[in-house]
Amino acid sequence: MYYSLLSSTRYDESLLKCGWNNDIDGPSPFFLLPFHFDRLREASEQHDWQGANTLSYTMLKEKCRQKVEQEGHTQAVKVRITLSEAGEIEVTVSAVASFQSDPMGLVHFNPMLDIPPDDNSIVAVHIDSMSTPSSLFTRTKTTNRALYDEARTRAKISSSTSEVVLFNDDSSITEASISNVSFFRAGRWLTPSASTGCLPGVLRRWLLQKGLIDEDHGEQLTVNRILEGDWVLLSNGVQGCRLGRIALIP
Repeated sequence: MYYSLLSSTRYDESLLKCGWNNDIDGPSPFFLLPFHFDRLREASEQHDWQGANTLSYTMLKEKCRQKVEQEGHTQAVKVRITLSEAGEIEVTVSAVASFQSDPMGLVHFNPMLDIPPDDNSIVAVHIDSMSTPSSLFTRTKTTNRALYDEARTRAKISSSTSEVVLFNDDSSITEASISNVSFFRAGRWLTPSASTGCLPGVLRRWLLQKGLIDEDHGEQLTVNRILEGDWVLLSNGVQGCRLGRIALIP
C-alpha cells in the first residue's frame, strides 16, 4: 500500500499579530508550523522511513512559502503537506477564509459560566456507530484516510457543520474524523490520552503544553459517559479551536 505522511496547516497573515505563533524567524504567517514539522519527523520515525531524515524546518518552511507565493495568495490558504518515504515534500494550497479572531480563543469558553456563541457556529458532533481499532494509522497522520472516511460515511457527514467522534475497541473516545476532541469535565477541558491510540495533533499538543487542556488518565472519556448536549472542543492545525455539542443519533 502506497501512502505518504500528511500534515495540514494554514497560511494566514492575521497570525503575524499572534505572538504565540512566532517561530525561530520571529512572527510567522504559518499556523504552528514548527509543530507540524515535529509531527512529520516523529511520524517518519514511527514508520521507519530513513529517507525522511533529511527534512529540516528551514526546508519545509521555504517550500510552503514558495507554494503560497506561486499561487498568488496574500490572505489565507490551507497548506497541505505530504512527505514520502524517500523524503520528498509536496505542498498544495486551497483558499480558506482568514481568521477573524484568535483561533485559540474558544479554549477559554466555560459552558458553566459563559454565554455560548452564535448557534450557527456550533458544530453538531455525533458518536460513531462502530469502533475503530487503534493502529499506526490512527497514531500518525497519513494519506491513508479510509478509517476516517468510513466513520464520516456512517454518520452521513459531508460538511464542516458536523463532525463524528471515534472510539477504540475498549470503548475509549479517541478523536474526531478531522479534529482532536476535548470534553468539558469538572471545570476543565479533558482530551483523550495518547494511550487510546488517538492522533496526537499539533494543536492538541500546543494546548496541553500551555496547560489549557488536560489529558484523561482516569478513563472518564468512554462511550457510555458521553451524553446528549455535552460540550466538545474541536481542535486542528487548520481551523484552530471550534465548539461543538454532542447530538446522539437514535
